[in-house]
Amino acid sequence: MLKGSKIGFAVACLLGAVTHVALADGVSGYLPLNLEPEIERQIERVLILADEPVLKRPFAVALVQDALPQACKVDEPLCAKVKKYLQRYSRDYAVTHASATGAVTRGADVVVPNEYGLPSRSDWELSAQAYVQPNDYVLASGGVIAYAGRTNPTGTMLSLGFNWAQLDIGYRDHWLSPLTDSSMLISTEAPTMPSVTLSNYEPLTRLGFQYEFFLARMSQTGSKSGDSLTGSNIVYDGIASRGNPRLFGTQLSIEPFPGWSLGVNRLVEFGGGSGLPDSASFLARGFFKPSGQFQTEANQQASYVSRFLFPGKTPFAVYFQYAGEDNSDGGSYLLGNASLSAGIDFPRIWHHFDLTYEVSEWQNLWYVHNIFLDGTTNNGIVEGNWGAQERVFGDGVGARSQMLRLGWEPPFGGYLEEQIRSLVNENYYGGDSRTYSPTAVPNPYHHYIDFTVRYSRPWNGVTVGGEVTAGRDIFGQSFSRLSGFLRYGGDARTRDDDSLDEDSYGGGPNEHGSELFVDAGVNANEVHIDLEPGIPKTTTRLGFGPHFGLGARRAVSDSNDLGVRLELDQIDDHSLIGVRAVDYRHRFNDAFALSLFAGVNRYDLATPAYSIYYGLGAQWRNILPKWDLGLDFRHAENIARDHVLASDPQGVRPESFYKIESAILYISRRF
Repeated sequence: MLKGSKIGFAVACLLGAVTHVALADGVSGYLPLNLEPEIERQIERVLILADEPVLKRPFAVALVQDALPQACKVDEPLCAKVKKYLQRYSRDYAVTHASATGAVTRGADVVVPNEYGLPSRSDWELSAQAYVQPNDYVLASGGVIAYAGRTNPTGTMLSLGFNWAQLDIGYRDHWLSPLTDSSMLISTEAPTMPSVTLSNYEPLTRLGFQYEFFLARMSQTGSKSGDSLTGSNIVYDGIASRGNPRLFGTQLSIEPFPGWSLGVNRLVEFGGGSGLPDSASFLARGFFKPSGQFQTEANQQASYVSRFLFPGKTPFAVYFQYAGEDNSDGGSYLLGNASLSAGIDFPRIWHHFDLTYEVSEWQNLWYVHNIFLDGTTNNGIVEGNWGAQERVFGDGVGARSQMLRLGWEPPFGGYLEEQIRSLVNENYYGGDSRTYSPTAVPNPYHHYIDFTVRYSRPWNGVTVGGEVTAGRDIFGQSFSRLSGFLRYGGDARTRDDDSLDEDSYGGGPNEHGSELFVDAGVNANEVHIDLEPGIPKTTTRLGFGPHFGLGARRAVSDSNDLGVRLELDQIDDHSLIGVRAVDYRHRFNDAFALSLFAGVNRYDLATPAYSIYYGLGAQWRNILPKWDLGLDFRHAENIARDHVLASDPQGVRPESFYKIESAILYISRRF
């Protein structure tokens, strides 16, 4: 981690600033992350109803407290439960979480997704968190997560500072993604690392600016490949060594309008090995210039993230993450070995139900590296998407994960949650990252799937519940886990109250300017193909294909709208899926509007190809009541497909590039 002098200097600066306490609010504690799914799900729903488009976790207690007044206008019963839960954070000291789980297991041993490395065959699990806050600007937290084979002080840290600059020193969680079930860069899949974090929990300026910087120490144990490098986890300049790399991460985001946020994440693994640079100047140079030398001396990941909230009687959140391992040969700002994640979350449907669906797909060479042989792992477990743990160690194979979750608050009380996850590893190559070859024999992966049912309810000052999980791993072996848990429920003032009238939920207002719509039309397209240097570039003839779109938008001012859209097109006999994460429209009057947009393409070739796309459009509105005519011009450059098949061209560049120019004429129906 940071050297002692640097930590001391940072602490001294913050303590010195405490003399000006009247200028800012103090520090905030954090809510448990993936430790109490039942209350965490309620908090997620509160933030959606309050128009808070969050992009990272864990949530600051102050953030949720500020969101409650607006959420209570929509769902008072839900708000009442969360308010009671948060009362335990309103004192000078308190136990905020305690849970004990006992389980009966059988079958294969897998890592339970997002639960800090918990093996499915562990027959017990304990966790607890507490805090002491002597004043508004100092907070000491203690925490632990323990299960068979490991104990980790998750949640143990010292927090100093203000709402605009909070320093956390210790075992603080990091989750840099708007998705609730997966994060490509860093999540709670692995045990928590010791770190130093500087962030703000209250947005700054009119743009709603938020930041987070952290520096962590990874725990790695050496290569598991069984070759001559066994025992070494770092190879640099021909020298094998063993060490603990550093992990530097950051998120910068804005929320310029209520209900819409946009951010960028960076993650850099560096140092820890013989000869590897690890200075602050090295890190600073690479942060602003990720290509070139930095690529050969560090392991880096990045992502663009967004979240859009649709207000209405049935509100929902739509969110995306476009991520990459290092940068593409097409340019320093482009993401290589791309990943696309998307999700939609309905906090309330049919009064008693909530629903979430999320999907992630990534290309090859995620979580492996030719210098850091363990990749971005901690204690042998990946730091990012839970699905990447389900593979042969060191196999940088691409994959697709999915999650569907349905929650129900039954009339007899409590909360019942059903969840299904699936993972499909690609079969285009096998072998570890140092012996990568498109002709390698693929590992014989099976389709991973698990199904979980969980029920919990308050009872006499505690929360009791049970959970059953059953599934099949990537080797075709079945597993199951039946568990019961007992959680601290707070004192009499903080317990849930089953007498709350759940039927009082009436949905949000149908806000003026919020609308759903579908598009149907035709695209005209041209594809420029660059397979490999030395192979002549080609361009397809002008082609035509069908177009379909589905989207949502909301008014952010008297004449401006923001929204999201899913687009489906046929291009050169291949499907093209586009997700518009930014869909801006300016209305000149009731008859005409202009738009600017940007998003991510998935081009379905022999293996998926990805890129960012952007464009502009015009709409002739209300040609018939609720019917519009649209014309869009779209540009997608450097759509990258990795060379992973034996039939792919072999040369100096590991990927082929495609450029698609298209014009789309469509009819749009608003609802």
